Amino acid sequence: MEMDVQSYLIGHLGIVAGSFDALNLADVIDRVLPKRGSRNLPHSVIIKAMILNGLGYTGQRLYLFPNFFKTIPTEKLLGKGICPTDLNDDVVGRTLDAIYKYGATELFNEISLHIMKQFSFGTQLLHADTTNFGVYGKYENDAPDSTDSIKITFGHAKDGRMDLKRFVLGMVTNQFGLPLFTEAYSGNKSDKKSLMEMIQKTQQAIDLDDDNFWVADSALYTEENIKLMGTETKWITHMPATVAEAQELLSSNLNMIPGSDPRYAFYATDINYGGVPQRAVVVWSKEMNERNEKTFERKIEKETIEAGKDLKKLMRKKFACIPDADNDLRLWQSSHPHHLLDNVRVVPVMEKAEKKRGRPKKDELLTASYMIQGEIKLNEEALIEARKNLGRFVLASNQVDLDPEVMLNYYKGQQAVERGFRFLKDKSFHVSEVYLKKEERIEALCMIMVLSLLIYSFAEWKLRQELKKTGQTVPNQLNKPTQRPTMRWVFEIFMGVIASAIMDGETIIKTVIHLSDPQKTILELLGSECKKYYVMG
Repeated sequence: MEMDVQSYLIGHLGIVAGSFDALNLADVIDRVLPKRGSRNLPHSVIIKAMILNGLGYTGQRLYLFPNFFKTIPTEKLLGKGICPTDLNDDVVGRTLDAIYKYGATELFNEISLHIMKQFSFGTQLLHADTTNFGVYGKYENDAPDSTDSIKITFGHAKDGRMDLKRFVLGMVTNQFGLPLFTEAYSGNKSDKKSLMEMIQKTQQAIDLDDDNFWVADSALYTEENIKLMGTETKWITHMPATVAEAQELLSSNLNMIPGSDPRYAFYATDINYGGVPQRAVVVWSKEMNERNEKTFERKIEKETIEAGKDLKKLMRKKFACIPDADNDLRLWQSSHPHHLLDNVRVVPVMEKAEKKRGRPKKDELLTASYMIQGEIKLNEEALIEARKNLGRFVLASNQVDLDPEVMLNYYKGQQAVERGFRFLKDKSFHVSEVYLKKEERIEALCMIMVLSLLIYSFAEWKLRQELKKTGQTVPNQLNKPTQRPTMRWVFEIFMGVIASAIMDGETIIKTVIHLSDPQKTILELLGSECKKYYVMG
């Protein structure tokens, strides 16, 4: 029989599949979502397939993927006997329905507990945040009344698309950006409520480190939430500028103390809000100051134009008496605190009592009115005072002895969960492309989205840990050695990796994959679960 050579693209998908295997996710998924019937594929296989598709750089949506598997080694990645035709919309729909029936958040909790028993990720810092996703099409909230599914509805549009209905996705990550908890909410859910709910549910569902801090944005800082957390739950958050205590601190002339990093300066004080003693720290950031300065200059330019327009209107107005003119001048000044009137004067204007053409006659009765004349200039003193507060924001914590620089460093870790949301919305991955019409399935899909992020973050965390432990490096985008590559860059390193199989009829005699030295190093560090997909011992 003639020998044949078949080639297929594996790229970085072996790393995705290997990371799924390394976490032993199939065990927990199939335990809580047992398959029904001998012909059905296990739900773990369908979920793995969805994650491969979502992280595949395909531009295809997370759940519309039959064609995706026609060009990759489906059987090698998903299991013996599995072919692309097995992965159709009906199969995916059944898995999404099974996830919803069990509970999307409950399934993710099971996965988190399962993973944390295997790996010591650490939960010293817990970052909670929400984002929302706009969806196209009509959603009539027609889920059965007996279900508690999310509602696709209008809400606060963080992306500026007020015309789109949306749903909210909440997430809790640790300091490495690994998701530990997730829950989907209706599109009009308040962040002030959902952040507190996520904190409480995570505390109930997961065994956390005894000494941990919860970090969240300013939506967490309400009297109700602060009372609920009390002194037992340690927290750090950004105080809203609308809170009176924050307003007073931001407008005061403070003695800012430079930090060990010259880009920051601090002022710490004790406050009591919501009945809980707190440490408030005013932070000055050089980078934030530079951004604020540019924004402030644009604001003043616009205000100058508006002040000029308002002055022209004022100068065309006629007043019956000088006090009336003075009153309008005061109103103008209060409306434009960053500007002053220069060479201002109120001048009398004599006019004919009757509106007739021509010059007034010698004894004709005239009426007197008054008009304002003047010019505008910048109020330099007010601008100096306003600039003093640029680059400042206020952090707060219920740990009154917390060092200001430590508090800032902990809070800056909030970028971990924000990076996770940016990943989910990245058009390269298309993880967040949602066109499903059933709210229940959208809720289940949200869990798959965050599970995709978990796989991505786990692979990145493991590779960085192994690089640090062994002292090895891989080249970054500039071909410089690094021990902290992003997994996105690692995926690009593996772009174009092709496996060639020498076939004798239906039997594979030998599989050949050509790998570069950096690719081999990465696979060695990620371990046997990833190596097996690239025919490495």
